[in-house]
This record gives sequence, C-alpha cells and structure tokens, in this order.
Amino acid sequence: MTIPALGRTAKAMAGGSLIETVTDLSVQSLDRYDDIIDVRSPAEFAEDHVPGAINLPVLDDEERARVGTIYKQVSHFEARRVGAGLVAANIGRHLGAALSGKAADYNPLIYCWRGGMRSGAMATILSRVGWRCGLLKGGYRSWRRHVVAALREEGALLPMVLIDGQTGTAKTEIIRRLMAQGAPAIDLEGLAAHRGSVFGRMGAAQPAQKGFESRLWDQIRRFDPDTPIIAEAESSTIGRLHIPRRLWDSMQAAPRIEITAGVETRARYLVTAYSDLTEDKEAILTAINRLRSHHSKAQIAAWGEMAESCAYEALAADLARQHYDPAYLRSRKTGDEIKQIALPDTSPEALDKAARQVMEIAGG
Repeated sequence: MTIPALGRTAKAMAGGSLIETVTDLSVQSLDRYDDIIDVRSPAEFAEDHVPGAINLPVLDDEERARVGTIYKQVSHFEARRVGAGLVAANIGRHLGAALSGKAADYNPLIYCWRGGMRSGAMATILSRVGWRCGLLKGGYRSWRRHVVAALREEGALLPMVLIDGQTGTAKTEIIRRLMAQGAPAIDLEGLAAHRGSVFGRMGAAQPAQKGFESRLWDQIRRFDPDTPIIAEAESSTIGRLHIPRRLWDSMQAAPRIEITAGVETRARYLVTAYSDLTEDKEAILTAINRLRSHHSKAQIAAWGEMAESCAYEALAADLARQHYDPAYLRSRKTGDEIKQIALPDTSPEALDKAARQVMEIAGG
C-alpha cells in the first residue's frame, strides 16, 4: 500500500521566521520536537490526538461552543474578537504554568484541527518569546488522513503471526511478556481497554475508535517492516471497537501459534487474571445474563448460583467447558500453519518459556 506523500519538514525557516511549516509525519520527524502541543479543546483531544501530544487548549470546550454560537448568531467579526481575547488569555495562562521554565532552545510542534487560527495564534506568541516552533500543516486532519491511509485502506498485508488458544491460556500475558522483551508485539486488548468477551470490561472506558487506531498505528509503524508482528487472535471487534481493515485482513491471512492448557489450569488463571471482576459480583452476574440467548435458563441459573456463592474457579471452568471452548472450536480457522505450545501451568516461569518459544517460532 502507498501512503499519500506528506512531504518533508522544512529544513530552513523562510525569512528568519521562528515558525516552520511541518508536513512530515514520520516517527523521525515528530520525535525531534521537545513537545507536540495539541491546542484543541479537551473533548477534541480526548477523542483522538497525535500520539505523545500534550493538550494545551487555547479554547476549552465551553469557550469553543460560545465562540461558535456567536459566529452563527451574531457575526464573524464578533466571534473573532471574543475568540481572540479568550485565546490570548489561555495562552498567557499556559506560559505561566505548563510552559514556564522551558529553556531558550525549546522547540515544540503545534497543531489544531486543521492547522488554522488556533495553532497559528499559539505558534505566533511562542515564537515572539524566542522559541522555534513547528506548525503542522493541515493540523489533526493531516494526522487522521495518515492513519486512515495506513490502516483502513486496502493495501499490502502486514507480516504477522497470531497467538491463538482457548480462553484462559494466558495469551495476552504472553503478548505483554514479549513486549517487555522488545519483541514486535501489540496488545490489542490493552489498546482497546477490553478483554474481548462479555466479561471483558477493564474498568476504564474504551477509547474512541479514532484514538484506538492512532495508538495502534503508532506502535506498528515503529516496527521493522520485514519482521512479523505478533498479536493475539481476536474477532473483528473488541468490545465496541473495530479492528481496522488492513490489520484485520493481515490477521486473517497470518499463521497461528496455538497455546494449550488443561481446563483446571485455565480456570485458576482466569480467576487471577479477572480479579477485578471477582471483586464485583454484580458485574459478573450482569455478564452471565448477557449469555441468556446462548444457553438454557437452567444453565444461566447454575452459573448465577456459582457467582453468588463466590465459587469463581468452578464458574470459570464450567464457562470454559460449556461456552468458550465450543465457541473457540466453531470459530477456529482451518488450513492455517498452526504450531502448538503446551502450558504445564501459568507460573511466571512457564509463561516466560512460552514467550521465548513464540519468538523462536515467529522468527523462524
């Protein structure tokens, strides 16, 4: 796939200006700045932003709505006048707080939604201080187009190896151990803040789809393009988030390494891995009720009784046998190049060994 050319960062600043126009969104280009400053409102920032950016809004959510109302109901001039006053006051506040103590050679990259008035105002004032500033051409919209081109549009498949296996085989934990060892692995469930099942919530709310994709692409683009990316086999959705098209197509074509373990071993692991849920009985009962369309009333009632009596290991084992294992067998792809790694237990030593085996197979 060809990502649309976004140009290169200006090597020199025209006419001695301390503001340069930036069009290069590569890791190397962005990493050369001391900070990436997103001057959009907190709500815009929360939905998505350039990875690593800090939010120094020149208009907060309420102020932005107020200026927009004046623009529509009064006049463009009045909106600009009111907006300019608010922007100046907010930039002054940032200079006395987040930007206080910055050295004379401080070099930030600044952007707003489309590279217009908000980022221009911040860059102008910071350049008057004496700081050299980068101004992202096209603002956040340039970054979003970059991510869409990389992950959503059809193109060459990414080299990948998937870790597969039944529920409770510690696949996510193995992925995290691979990441800790510097392997090119991505924790899709961690990025999505969801475990990918009816028991999948992780406490924090899931990010917006755009934010998920930005974080995902920022990790992928830092890997060696010729080295297989290791990820957990997932369905096309994780909670309410969708795996973007190019990554999903790559996952569908990828060979798989299957992790195996006995049901008792898996049940013990699940009770530990889902300890946040075992401390919230109502959340478990709510999740069990979501399975009503798949199982008999008697089965749902039996699982409810196990939860009420805190028999969590027995509940995990029965859910695996009656629900998750059959679902895994139904959805398991055939025809893949599959190798198996057997877990004798889920001790740290066993998981470290499994991670090393995955690296050997993926690299072989």
